Amino acid sequence: MMIETERLILREYKREDFDALYEIMSDPQTMEHYPAPFSQEKTRGWIEWNLDNYKKYGFGLWAVVLKETGQFIGDCGITIQNIDGEQLPEIGYHINRKFQRKGYAKEAASAVRDWAFANTDYPALYSYCKYTNAASIKTAESIGMKFLKEYKDDVNKITHVSVIKRDGE
Repeated sequence: MMIETERLILREYKREDFDALYEIMSDPQTMEHYPAPFSQEKTRGWIEWNLDNYKKYGFGLWAVVLKETGQFIGDCGITIQNIDGEQLPEIGYHINRKFQRKGYAKEAASAVRDWAFANTDYPALYSYCKYTNAASIKTAESIGMKFLKEYKDDVNKITHVSVIKRDGE
């Protein structure tokens, strides 16, 4: 599986992506809206979880690499998440702090949105994050998602949910 955009290639994770992913997931600033930065073990588990998702669903979070250099800069894709008690398809993204504010998350998430609506039957796609994660909310809005709701939970205290429907509403 591969998605190509103007500047990016989204491809399935490889175990060899560990070092580049760990640089992102262990960074306290990048992971400030998570309960804690990831350990090496949790980062390896993240890759394995996505490899399992590819087998189970035919999708997951994909490695985001720069087309020009092949450098791994993050991930973006679809996972099935528990969002306020429902199992829903979520577009998620993580971009290395060194490459943020260049439009890569929007470019990748837009491509994932288009891929999902072309290759799945989901009537809607969601994005969710801690209510304080303004950058993630802005990325979701930049690909056409609209505020759906906020709900209280034990992990985020308050979780913000955005949605985009297949019919555009």
